[in-house]
Amino acid sequence: MCGIVGAVAERNITAILLEGLKRLEYRGYDSAGVAVFTNDEKLERMRRPGKVSELENALEAEPLVGRLGIAHTRWATHGAPCERNAHPHFSGDLAVVHNGIIENHEALREQLKALGYVFTSDTDTEVIAHLLNHKLKDLPDLTAALKTTVKELHGAYGLAVISAKQPDRLVAARSGSPLVIGLGLGENFLASDQLALRQVTDRFMYLEEGDIAEIRRDSVHIWDVDGKAVERETVQYRDGAEAADKGEFRHFMLKEIHEQPSVVQRTLEGRLSPNGVLVQAFGPQAAELFAKVRNVQIVACGTSYHAGMVARYWLEELAGIPCQVEVASEFRYRKVVVQPDTLFVTISQSGETADTLAALRNAKELSREEGGYLASLAICNVGISSLVRESDLTLLTQAGREIGVASTKAFTTQLVGLLLLTLSLGQVRGTLAKGVEATLVEELRRLPTRLGEALAMDSTVEKIAELFAEKNHTLFLGRGAQFPVAMEGALKLKEISYIHAEAYPAGELKHGPLALVDNDMPVVTVAPNNELLEKLKSNLQEVRARGGQLIVFADERSGMTNGEGTHVVHMPHIHDILSPILYTIPLQLLSYYVAVLKGTDVDQPRNLAKSVTVE
Repeated sequence: MCGIVGAVAERNITAILLEGLKRLEYRGYDSAGVAVFTNDEKLERMRRPGKVSELENALEAEPLVGRLGIAHTRWATHGAPCERNAHPHFSGDLAVVHNGIIENHEALREQLKALGYVFTSDTDTEVIAHLLNHKLKDLPDLTAALKTTVKELHGAYGLAVISAKQPDRLVAARSGSPLVIGLGLGENFLASDQLALRQVTDRFMYLEEGDIAEIRRDSVHIWDVDGKAVERETVQYRDGAEAADKGEFRHFMLKEIHEQPSVVQRTLEGRLSPNGVLVQAFGPQAAELFAKVRNVQIVACGTSYHAGMVARYWLEELAGIPCQVEVASEFRYRKVVVQPDTLFVTISQSGETADTLAALRNAKELSREEGGYLASLAICNVGISSLVRESDLTLLTQAGREIGVASTKAFTTQLVGLLLLTLSLGQVRGTLAKGVEATLVEELRRLPTRLGEALAMDSTVEKIAELFAEKNHTLFLGRGAQFPVAMEGALKLKEISYIHAEAYPAGELKHGPLALVDNDMPVVTVAPNNELLEKLKSNLQEVRARGGQLIVFADERSGMTNGEGTHVVHMPHIHDILSPILYTIPLQLLSYYVAVLKGTDVDQPRNLAKSVTVE
């Protein structure tokens, strides 16, 4: 959610901090701020609600010039979005920025008030600033004081701190919220995401859970959760900064929708043999572990949860393995009965989703007990994320950076990864029907071309979107593995157009949702040519009989045609197993063009953030 940028250098770092914040705008935020130890040897800050551009304008009017500083974009959790709640927060000569949530902030606030500290914000972060200030009275070294301070913090945090009394350093702490150090020549940097620093360095050092770091202009020192001095691996990116550029497209979301043929190709690269899936793509121990799997538990949030729901159909139909799928925020708070030899699968675009990470950690605790999970597997887009580092096995989706808050290419590549998992499990366990793996591998090779054909319908879908210009409610229908696709379509529409949308299995219409159908509620349906098509057609007749307007994305061989109140968009024919991936494309395009018509902020919809790193 929130974004952190910090720098210590021999040059003015204000522009670097601002550029870093701009590069983190995709994460979602409601205010921005910067604190700089200026050349006048004073700690000064500038904070503004709203966009980073508001902060940039303020700094143009009143520049802050210095060689040490921290900056932040905030997504409100404690206190309303306003200037006094924006970061950085001060306490005496300290400035602090913070990602995450401090769960015991109220108790700490009362203790600090009793010590005479006055609070000027409603945030949990200000507690950290005052607590650290108090510790400095007995431990004058900033790093030592931070090590003591974090021991009293319960919750998640990524922290960056500077002090006017020790202007040669920037100190940081990480627990449950990612931080990365950028290494320069005679200057060093800190951020919550390496993208923020790609304009100044290509060398990075990722802090591990519990790490404390002291970052100076010419040195970096790190201590682990036990207080031991450690060295973290330096990773160098040689491919140049990943451009956050919309190119010829109006929005990042549309660009990312159109990138799906190429990123799906990237997901498949190196993972297919002539007639099968390379099981070792999941890790060197994958074949041995997969042979023992008798059950699969999938845990995820939002769009990733929908991907998991599709995978359940595949795993049970193709691999013959029972599968449970659960929302991470629910799973982590209930008593779980673990079935024998269960593979625990997490799905996340960022790999830092707080609830999914917590679920993984809970599962690992259970695995230490008799009858716990067999192993954990992460399907993720970010190779250096916490989820990947803490899982036994991994499949990276290789989707590339996704800037738009509404996930598109991350979803389709997750589906591809989950199908590769299904085929791998079936292959190792010998449960795939004869010829299925070879057939589906061939279909996967053709998939990028099929996705390109679906994207070629862009203008057709844009025209269909006009039907939604004055609508406030929409119903999405699907049957079988298309039901989760309908759920994903509804989520996309509500996320970026703010139209209320719901999804149902088409067979459930008569059990309640049919009461909602009238001329003012469009009904969007996905209809591949499979054994459920005739039943789906009957469900759609129920809609037309009540005056509902139908928008049907149907297989070109389905025999469905336009009629009064029925708008049919013919889709390229595809193998039924791969149809959820293909039919996702027009629903993404539909939500995009409806949002454009509605005039909403497509890439940064209100109240939402890209990477949900708080509970």
